[in-house]
Amino acid sequence: MTLKPLALWAAGLLVALLVVGAGYFSLRATDRPAAAAAQHSLRPDDPQVLRVGERIYAQQCAACHGAKGEGQPDWRDRGPDGLLPAPPHDPSGHTWHHPDEQLFAITKQGLAQLINQPDYRTAMPIYGGVLSDDEIVAVLSWIKAQWPPEIRQRHDEINVQYRKSLSR
Repeated sequence: MTLKPLALWAAGLLVALLVVGAGYFSLRATDRPAAAAAQHSLRPDDPQVLRVGERIYAQQCAACHGAKGEGQPDWRDRGPDGLLPAPPHDPSGHTWHHPDEQLFAITKQGLAQLINQPDYRTAMPIYGGVLSDDEIVAVLSWIKAQWPPEIRQRHDEINVQYRKSLSR
């Protein structure tokens, strides 16, 4: 007869754990946008990530964006082909004006998808399928690591504001 109260207690504990677990996963499912924003956070202070990012930048990006991130001349004006030249990634450009997640999306999927304009033309290649997510984060981290401290701080503030906007 002492087994019956023990079995009821164990069953009650199991039900309580299931309810708590379901609640936890339900809350996590509703927090997906904020979790996604943090998923591709840049790591400009991680030396290992920066070594990978520097190598990839030299191989994949420097030909257009410049070895030092200086971009192409007249980058704000469309060329004869109707395309904008590669912008700088240094403080004179607009790269740091975008949160990590947008920079990641532009690199992986292209600007046309990010702005939801499938016909938008750009010379920027789409790197999804070329670079892994970790490699994209590494190259973007290397770019950020080249910015002066005040620009990095402003970019960090942009990320905070972006994440707040997702939780509203």
